[in-house]
Amino acid sequence: MKRMLFILILIISASVIFQAKAQTQKNNNYDFFDTVVNNHNQIFGPSGIPSAIEMVLKYCKAVDFNFYDLQLKWQNKIDGSFRDFDQKELYGITFSQKFVLPRDESFPMDSLFQTIDNELKSGKKVIIALQVETGWSIFVVYKKSPDGELVSYSKHGSHTTILRNTKEIVKKSNGTEIMTYSISSNE
Repeated sequence: MKRMLFILILIISASVIFQAKAQTQKNNNYDFFDTVVNNHNQIFGPSGIPSAIEMVLKYCKAVDFNFYDLQLKWQNKIDGSFRDFDQKELYGITFSQKFVLPRDESFPMDSLFQTIDNELKSGKKVIIALQVETGWSIFVVYKKSPDGELVSYSKHGSHTTILRNTKEIVKKSNGTEIMTYSISSNE
């Protein structure tokens, strides 16, 4: 009986220790951008552009997670574009509109994808307009997948949309515009 009790205690102890160790293991795949996206909302249907800019500002820790000033100012504006934020400095971050070109067979697709790759390699995200079933929506390019595709996130209310075929969508659209950003060095 003592032996059976000893074995039972040993098994329970090992299980508890294993469980505790598993819960304290560091997740090396953690990306702060996941936290930003999970805690962000797009407040108005047409506020995709300011919503994406807010996500970047939150990712750069220029504003806190409760920051929605850009969307509140924009609200249901339907005639906005990346141009509204081109060369604007917000909280030490300057946004730049790029690839404002005709969407046709002469669009410099390789240059666009190289620009996005360079931004991602430097630890930045890229705001991109993508043509989806419902029209043009604004996404933030999050990362490059192992197969070379680009993964992009967008918010609609609290719902997160994840696209894992961003390059394919851009190619079908014959190009698109993006927004990049630079962080002031005096911050």
